[in-house]
Amino acid sequence: MRIALLQMTSGIDPVANTAAIVDAIGAAKRGGADMLFAPEMAVLLDSDRVRSASGIVVESDSDALKAICDAARDEGIWVHPGSLPLLSEGDEGRRVNRSFVIDNTGKIRAHYDKIHRFDVTLASGESWRESNVYDGGTRAVAVDTPWGGLGLAICYDLRFPALFDALGNARCDMIALPSAFTVPTGREHWHVLIRARAIESACFMIAPAQTGEHEDGRRTYGHSLVVDPWGRVALDMGEEAGLGFADIDMQLVADARAQIPVLDHRRTIGEAEIY
Repeated sequence: MRIALLQMTSGIDPVANTAAIVDAIGAAKRGGADMLFAPEMAVLLDSDRVRSASGIVVESDSDALKAICDAARDEGIWVHPGSLPLLSEGDEGRRVNRSFVIDNTGKIRAHYDKIHRFDVTLASGESWRESNVYDGGTRAVAVDTPWGGLGLAICYDLRFPALFDALGNARCDMIALPSAFTVPTGREHWHVLIRARAIESACFMIAPAQTGEHEDGRRTYGHSLVVDPWGRVALDMGEEAGLGFADIDMQLVADARAQIPVLDHRRTIGEAEIY
């Protein structure tokens, strides 16, 4: 399987961001990719709740999502368009951070709402409270593709092993993790956590990322990664925006699971006894 990762510096204009994704879909197809992966909030990255409101709609009204589905169909390529901010269908005024898997006919095969919301205050002074705006998802999601099972997660989910246990137990061959990691946390934790999750689940981790300085004032870490089931880095895109390619061999999943069958050895463990 040949995959393409789109590393972006998304801004506050969803039309411009969508056009960049559509262009990348065409470029990925011309580069021989079977599937394109984009980062978190690829269509709109804006921390200003009032300014961003006009660009956030319910899924069925999303022109961006429709354009991406049309491009996937026209190019005949599978697309994981990172994630989009959308209005929650069940709670007026609230939002969801939702990722999609779109097949080569333009059909949406699955969607996933980010479960863990980034509510932190960093030593750098950055403070984020995603729960003020976003509802969290409640379920793990995996989808069959022609190349194997694909599990879905988003950014901050990376820090919560229980989600990856669920995806590992579903025998996912790949897990997509579109992200917009901050620079301080990225420097210290990005590579080690991605590699750990690949090793734990004996699967490929595919992690397209936002990078650079954005129009809303934030800075993101970049370094979109592909890591194989043995924890080896197959692609690291550094800090420049653009398109990267990786060829992944699904036999490596079977090989890793045969050598160290961690998924077969897992046990259910209750709460720790404290003495």
